[in-house]
Amino acid sequence: MKKGEVYEGIVEKIEFPNKGIVRIEDEKVIVKNALPGQKIRFLVNKKRKGKCEARLIEVLEPSDIETEKKVCPHYGICGGCLYQTIPYEKQLEIKREQVKELIDGVCGDYEFEGIKGSPIPDCYRNKMEFSFGDEVKDGPLALGMHRRGSFYDVVTTGECQIVHKDFCDILLCSKQYFEKKGTSFYKKMQHTGYLRHLLVRRAVKTGEILIDLITTTQIEAEEEKALLNGWIQEVLALPLEGTMAGILHTRNDSLADAVKDEGTDILYGQDYFFEELLGLKFRISPFSFFQTNSLGAEVLYEKTREYVGDTKGKVIFDLYSGTGTIAQILAPVAEKVVGVEIVEEAVEAAKKNALLNGLENCEFIAGDVLKVVDGLEDKPELIVLDPPRDGIHPKAIEKIIDFGVNRMVYVSCKPTSLARDLVILQERGYRVEKVCCVDMFPGTANVEAVIMMRNCGLNGKIEE
Repeated sequence: MKKGEVYEGIVEKIEFPNKGIVRIEDEKVIVKNALPGQKIRFLVNKKRKGKCEARLIEVLEPSDIETEKKVCPHYGICGGCLYQTIPYEKQLEIKREQVKELIDGVCGDYEFEGIKGSPIPDCYRNKMEFSFGDEVKDGPLALGMHRRGSFYDVVTTGECQIVHKDFCDILLCSKQYFEKKGTSFYKKMQHTGYLRHLLVRRAVKTGEILIDLITTTQIEAEEEKALLNGWIQEVLALPLEGTMAGILHTRNDSLADAVKDEGTDILYGQDYFFEELLGLKFRISPFSFFQTNSLGAEVLYEKTREYVGDTKGKVIFDLYSGTGTIAQILAPVAEKVVGVEIVEEAVEAAKKNALLNGLENCEFIAGDVLKVVDGLEDKPELIVLDPPRDGIHPKAIEKIIDFGVNRMVYVSCKPTSLARDLVILQERGYRVEKVCCVDMFPGTANVEAVIMMRNCGLNGKIEE
């Protein structure tokens, strides 16, 4: 096989998260976003050190497993969902096997408990970050998700299937308003324009909605005030099922294509909303981390609580604690729970949530786990790890292991990072006992996993 040439083949399987595997002339080729059983045409664009990668050009024949009739009209164009043409039970089967293959590659004897599905496979997300742009160069204003494989093109996703209809109504209303006003969007190369992102959050349990419009400062104050007032009135006039908790405006002049808070104003209502999980209430601000599938989060945290086991009278560390969800679920019978989180806003939210739920035995510390753990005075008896997608810093994982706790529970949102971290944990005496997958992201290639480990020491015996 040669770089730059086009080939055809049948996809054998898909490896996490979206790597379709094709074999041509006894060579393994990775073609992203190709599904098992599809006949595809692809262009080889990378070949070195025995590794061959290609770009999907066209699906010539669909797979036999692509039998789902209820498919989003944006499927295949929007870069969000990969599995929507596959029935949900088959999606779960694919994800289960992907995770098991990764764990089997680094672990020996352990109990694999399969996968738990999301309570609802559609309209499950409680947060979306929409981008302003255009679908084609110099085309009309678009608001939605990036086109698959494109850094610049944006697809207006007004009929997205993984969010509540309120999201789509807010999106379309905002797009039409700013398009009518002729408002410019921020162009990444020229660094000019006003509109950047629209952040929408909607609680599943309470129905409360929080909206944040993210823009540059490239507009005169009086013009901006009139523009935003008009937009607020349009949004508030929508016949939404949910209740509007707040409408915000965030300024962001950074060059990075990410939502960054360089100052936020409340235009209407308040800058937070409430969601409920497992009988607890959580106050959520615009940028604080909270699981994007509220009902799925209850499944995930129930399994986490099961793996943690008896917490009565114990000191627990919740590392990478976010807004303190896991900490507060474990706190009621524990002696104390200490949460560590690098995002200060999330730590402040965690403290407020603990007070809201009447929990006085939770302590939340703002800082990098790598730097903070050395200064912690409490000695944990259990540790829960819920790191970001990149997993745990190698130096931090060594410090965590040095606490020597009998049991650790690792909640992972990226199984490849998990597999890498498990190698280190096992080398230092921990044994993986149980693994369970939880699908928090139906229709997409992502999946969570919960792992229970025991400290066997370097002699292989379980520490009491």
